[in-house]
This record gives sequence, structure tokens and C-alpha cells, in this order.
Amino acid sequence: MRIVGGTFRGLKLADLGQGDAAAHLRPTTDRVREAVFNLLINGNHGNPVPNARVLDLFAGTGALGLEALSRGADHVTFVDNGPRSQALIRANAERARVTDRVEIRRGDATKLGVNAGTSYGVIFLDPPYGKRLGEKAVISALEGGWVAPDAMIIWEEARAPEIPAPLVLIDQRKYGDSIISLARIQEEG
Repeated sequence: MRIVGGTFRGLKLADLGQGDAAAHLRPTTDRVREAVFNLLINGNHGNPVPNARVLDLFAGTGALGLEALSRGADHVTFVDNGPRSQALIRANAERARVTDRVEIRRGDATKLGVNAGTSYGVIFLDPPYGKRLGEKAVISALEGGWVAPDAMIIWEEARAPEIPAPLVLIDQRKYGDSIISLARIQEEG
């Protein structure tokens, strides 16, 4: 697994092999990550990544958030409750030399609580497939003030998720076994 674009392009991330089913680690493949960022950068939705504060829920290895840093994001907060994930994210942030631009939070992404800081303009979520945890995490993020009014939500699942209001689906693509959904808060009017 490598960073596929930006200033860290080619950086090899900590090896996980084929994943860790016991820890629910199923890393987003390089190919899918590249497709996601191509969609964000080249799509007609406006590239939200440069200078963004990024929230990476169910962060796993941290590859999505690190890819965002490589492509110009200012800061990433990683949220995952697994000790193996915490170690991988820390190791990958050290490899990229960005420990000063990341926060690693151990916790349940479906129970974020109230955000005491600045909200986030880009939110990645890659929950364990088939458990409907993504919907709970998005609702938690919305209720806790984690989502900026103009935020882009990038959601990876095995099936099309149910997008909770006030978010609306703005794009959806299938890449292999993954469905990538882009959502934003519905504009008034």
C-alpha cells in the first residue's frame, strides 16, 4: 500500500498484508483511493481537499487521511477504536513526517460526542461493511458539530448507504466491491 498522489506520492505505508479481519481492517486499495481523489479533484463538485480540515472515521491504516494530507489538506483527525489501527496510523504518520498535522483519537466513530473545536470540511468514512455503522457515524458527526456547513462526505461501503438528512447524495460510483458515495448538506432554496 502506497500514497498514490501529491507530495508523498510513492510513500510506502506500514504493511498490513491482505487486511486484518479480526480487527475489521480492510484497507482501501490504492486503485480505489486514486479513483476517489480523481473524483474529488476532477469532478464537478469543487475540490474540497486543499487547506481542509479532514476527519477520517473508521480510519484503519490512515491511508485516506494521509492521502488527503499529501494532496494539500492542512490537518487530519483520525478516529478508530482499534489498538492495531492506532499503531498503524501512528507508524504511517511518522513515515510521512506529518505527526504535527494529525490527531489520533481512540474512540467509537458512532459515538463522537460534542466537537469542542473547529468543524471539518472533508469527512471520510470507511466503516466495516454490512453493519450500518456508517449511518450511525454520520448522524453522530452531524449532531456533535463535527461537520462544517459546506463539508464533503466521502463514504465507502459495499452497498449504497442510506444518506441521513440534511445530507444529500451528489455522486456515487462503484469500484470493484466498493461503492463510493459523495454527500453534502442540502443547500436551502
